[in-house]
Amino acid sequence: MSHDDSSARSAMDDALGDEVAEVLRETFYTAPKTLAQPKRKKKAKPDHYKVICISMYLEDLARLDGKVAELKASGHRKMSRSALIRFALDQVDLSKLPPSY
Repeated sequence: MSHDDSSARSAMDDALGDEVAEVLRETFYTAPKTLAQPKRKKKAKPDHYKVICISMYLEDLARLDGKVAELKASGHRKMSRSALIRFALDQVDLSKLPPSY
């Protein structure tokens, strides 16, 4: 509170009287009190997967999305990026991976 605010309130207290000034101070000059929010029960986090963030080149991401769209169009309605990546992990033959990849 600045000195000007303090002297203005003091002048108001003198002009209005202590009771009125007190009511105004409690009602208008204090920060509003927030109502306590009911505590929500935290949902148990699943422990069978983790959300991760990976970097991908835009071209690779476009290829991934194209393959997901192709699979959805051919009847795999629930296909997603992560499902296709999991499938690819199951199919990969590490012995065929070139050393420079």
